Amino acid sequence: MLRRANARVVAAAIAALTGTVVATLPVSPAAADVSLEAEIMALTAGAGASYADADASAGHALLLWSNGTASATTTTGAGTQLVVRARGDFCSGAPRMDVRVDGTLVLSTDVSSTRWTDYAVSVPLPAGSHAVVIGYSNDQKTKKCDRNLRLDRVRVVEVVVAPASTTTTTTTTTAPAGPSHALESASLYVDPYSNAAREAASLRTSDPTRAALFDKVAGQSQADWVGDWIPTAELASNVNARIGTIAAAGAVPVFVSYAIPLRDCGSYSAGGIGTPDGYRAWVRELAKGIGGRKAAVILEPDALSQISCLTTVQQQERLDLLADASTTLTASGASVYIDAGHSAWVPIDTMAARLKAAGVSGARGFSLNVSNFQPTANEIAYGTGLAEHLGGKAFVVDTSRNGLGPYDGAESWCNPPGRALGGRPSTSTGVSGLDALLWVKRPGESDGTCRGGPSAGTWWPDYAAGLAERSSY
Repeated sequence: MLRRANARVVAAAIAALTGTVVATLPVSPAAADVSLEAEIMALTAGAGASYADADASAGHALLLWSNGTASATTTTGAGTQLVVRARGDFCSGAPRMDVRVDGTLVLSTDVSSTRWTDYAVSVPLPAGSHAVVIGYSNDQKTKKCDRNLRLDRVRVVEVVVAPASTTTTTTTTTAPAGPSHALESASLYVDPYSNAAREAASLRTSDPTRAALFDKVAGQSQADWVGDWIPTAELASNVNARIGTIAAAGAVPVFVSYAIPLRDCGSYSAGGIGTPDGYRAWVRELAKGIGGRKAAVILEPDALSQISCLTTVQQQERLDLLADASTTLTASGASVYIDAGHSAWVPIDTMAARLKAAGVSGARGFSLNVSNFQPTANEIAYGTGLAEHLGGKAFVVDTSRNGLGPYDGAESWCNPPGRALGGRPSTSTGVSGLDALLWVKRPGESDGTCRGGPSAGTWWPDYAAGLAERSSY
């Protein structure tokens, strides 16, 4: 994972705009460099100033001492690598640098070096004029120290393609296999101590018919939800232990990260980590718990679908947090699926734009129908269309409660009556781009205090039994 001490080198050039994937990469030789001195960039008023620095490329650099941005427009050739030369002044941590090109976040990192260091990312852009904006967002000052971000220059390196040889040769080329992912041919874990399993065990003698209903739920793999109810200081050890248990059973874990600030727009599942920095710290502990082992992570259900309830500033903050979380968790070894709501919620083109802004290019893909009831066929059609807007990104679908489709009535998403368990979880889907059908929502856990239900996430045996009773199996 990416640590404050130094950013991990990403092992391959990034093939598309990568939301918040960052590395200190070697800069490839080029026919021409477009170099932009940071001291001439437009700066947010009161956020910093140019200063003399003998070690900087032109004898001057730009100091950002307060939250703000430095921006400029530059003309590049086609096929480029963006390189930002920066260093940080530490104060209870490193300054955070976010770089956007034409409005898309392409690089986000804690500037961990106190010496001038190149932070590079592959950014394939068409030739022409492009807006570059560098943001500093976590300013801190105490009586003993002052956290600052220092910028030297921005380089856009043009990639040079060698001319074809005039010598004719015959070669046989085998296309490399696509990258593996955590759920590929994976076994999914069935928890013998789930709420449904305990319920079934308690009724085995006294009410075997009802016990059999809970067995239907208990016999399927269900995701593990982690959120702000787990203290940051305990998260890594909690996740580490859970992965150990699941791996020992020969299976791959599926986690749901559910801790985004301002979660659920204040509705039944309101909550989340209180501050952006607190959320970033929490995510890093989740990544530490994964620790390079195989895992799938469903990232923040409904966070993009509900983003319209936030202010403009809060919306951008959420996109940045999702992009950062996706990058951090991917670097830890996880296959990350950023949640994209469901087929009846947000139009494909709108959701595609939100996913791009949230850094889906660096993730495995996206998730659909989490905690909802849309038919699987509808979600596959929606997911396939969405993937076409995203360069073929993969997706997963939650089938835990969609056996009879959605409820036609008020608050159709909240403990709707008459629903049923959906298709069993599987990593063998037979559908191109569909990595898995999963039970992301745990059947029988309440959606909230609607229709007589307990608080969100609380086990509700009667609802679970109803889902099982109405299932097709």
